[in-house]
Amino acid sequence: MNLMTPFIAEFIGTFLLILLGGGVVANVVLEQTKSNDIGWMVITTAWGFAVFVGVSVAGPYSGAHLNPAVSIGLAVAGKFEWALVLQYVLAQFLGAMLGSFFVWIVYRDHFKITENGELKRAIFCTSPAIRNYTNNFISEVIGCFVLVFVVLYFTGATLSDTVNGDVPIGLGSLGAMPVAVLVWVIGLSLGGTTGYAINPARDLGPRIVHAILPIKNKVSSDWSYSWIPVIGPIFGAALAAILYLILTP
Repeated sequence: MNLMTPFIAEFIGTFLLILLGGGVVANVVLEQTKSNDIGWMVITTAWGFAVFVGVSVAGPYSGAHLNPAVSIGLAVAGKFEWALVLQYVLAQFLGAMLGSFFVWIVYRDHFKITENGELKRAIFCTSPAIRNYTNNFISEVIGCFVLVFVVLYFTGATLSDTVNGDVPIGLGSLGAMPVAVLVWVIGLSLGGTTGYAINPARDLGPRIVHAILPIKNKVSSDWSYSWIPVIGPIFGAALAAILYLILTP
């Protein structure tokens, strides 16, 4: 009996994405880790491979959206049923929250000895290099636009394929390695302004966990900024879907 449903696949895939993606940030920014202060290249590379892992697991069962903006963008483009969006988004948020909690478990001793609260918050959620909400929003829109636009052009599947259960639509439609490279290049090229959340679940779910956990020297979870990595990616995904429909009727 196969217990792997699309909901469970999205939950586990997103859990693995955040466990490994948040884990590399912890490994780089926390004190006395093996990779302390090793740099942006390591972070972006590991996030790309974290996507590879999540997509490899979830792809055959759910299409591996792992991102509410991807689910919404595919629905706007007519490649995913709107009726399924809510369950996918719920699974993604829950998986992201659990993944960030386990990052804290793994690096708990290093959290204790690290004094900088902003660095510890960065393990859970993004923040801008220069706080300019207009530009920060545009950065997230463009980053997720690229993600969803490329996904739409690399999948040849249709909505009927999804309905019939023949071809799961999502990041997995690209294959795990191509989408990992896509996320990697987005991080290297466009991620320097905001940390390229490009995923509402990746940012808001762990931000909630950060607010709950008893972290030493914890700073604010920065709720005034939290809407940008949620609304920006959704807006970018919708724009990508609309342009795709215009160019590819």
